[in-house]
Amino acid sequence: MKQRFFELFGATPTHYFSAPGRTEIGGNHTDHQGGRVLAAAVNLDTRAAVRSNGSHWIRLQSEGYPLCQIDLTNTKPVPEERGTTAALIRGVAAWMTERGCPVSGFDAYVTSDVLPGSGLSSSAAFEVLIAAIISHLSGGGLTAPQLAQAGQYAENVYFGKPCGLMDQMASAVGGLVAMDFSAREPLVRSVDFDFSRCSHSLCIIDTGADHADLTDAYSAIPADMGRIAGVFGKQRLSQLEEQDFYAHIVPLRKCCGDRAVLRAIHYYEENQRVDRQVAALERGDFGAFLALVNDSGRSSWEYLQNVLAGPERQEMGLTLALCRRLLNGRGACRVHGGGFAGTVQAFVPEDILSAFCAGIEGVLGQGSCHVLQIRPTGAKQITME
Repeated sequence: MKQRFFELFGATPTHYFSAPGRTEIGGNHTDHQGGRVLAAAVNLDTRAAVRSNGSHWIRLQSEGYPLCQIDLTNTKPVPEERGTTAALIRGVAAWMTERGCPVSGFDAYVTSDVLPGSGLSSSAAFEVLIAAIISHLSGGGLTAPQLAQAGQYAENVYFGKPCGLMDQMASAVGGLVAMDFSAREPLVRSVDFDFSRCSHSLCIIDTGADHADLTDAYSAIPADMGRIAGVFGKQRLSQLEEQDFYAHIVPLRKCCGDRAVLRAIHYYEENQRVDRQVAALERGDFGAFLALVNDSGRSSWEYLQNVLAGPERQEMGLTLALCRRLLNGRGACRVHGGGFAGTVQAFVPEDILSAFCAGIEGVLGQGSCHVLQIRPTGAKQITME
């Protein structure tokens, strides 16, 4: 990185930063409704070599991409940048500026092994990385939750994707964390469990499906849930008591439709599952935890309905079916992240790990099964040799 930075900018970097990708372990599509999530940082990250340049320009070169230049004299959204890297950088800078954090120009060279579209939130890792760089260079000392909020703001307002806060929070905080988004300030706490001692490996499987043209499908999930909450004058399902939802399920079917009702059922049950997952891990009952992972996967498929993207796009469903066959009643598997396309998560007993990966890659292709570890730290400044 040091040599490439010098080739690009004619100077030596003075700082290095890293932000990890994340894996969602429980709480599928609950965060945007003020729900609960169990997630973890993973040992794949986005890294940057950085140097202040004394100007009002951010110049950032990501490996394999064109140079991106942001003029900090304008931190308002630029319509032509929507959906681009420039929008994310400008959005993070704007969030920082609005909160009195002095944002100055810098040069950065970025590399990443968090593969785009992998379900490990490469975009969140990038956003949190930019926030960490700006925070450090400005002496702002922002907290991990604040770094996450800056990233979410950039993605929602500038990039144009209606994501929740879970991805950014997991990347910013690191380790295994339980998160509750019902309050204005999310409640985040570490969960004390060592996955390296559970005789299972965490696998993320690339289904080979393309996220293109699926924005409407993703957006329909929070829209459906929000429609249910809106009937009661609420913004999110976290503000609506579960008993009130079930007491009015007949009129809700008529005004919102059965899909919205099923997605609300998933929300309430998934919220409770997260609490039970955390409790199972903290008492050391890994078997109960695995059963809850499987329950989450079934709920996402049957109630949330974020597996099948259409009659001709069923890669996610096929991958889940293949995982269940290879696991043969052991371990667990579930939809990972947004769904419809992307990845599946599996907890695989170590004694069948090689056979499992071979079976997956025999159908989905070489390199489709990734064995990961949980990273104990979130976004931070690092030392490079």
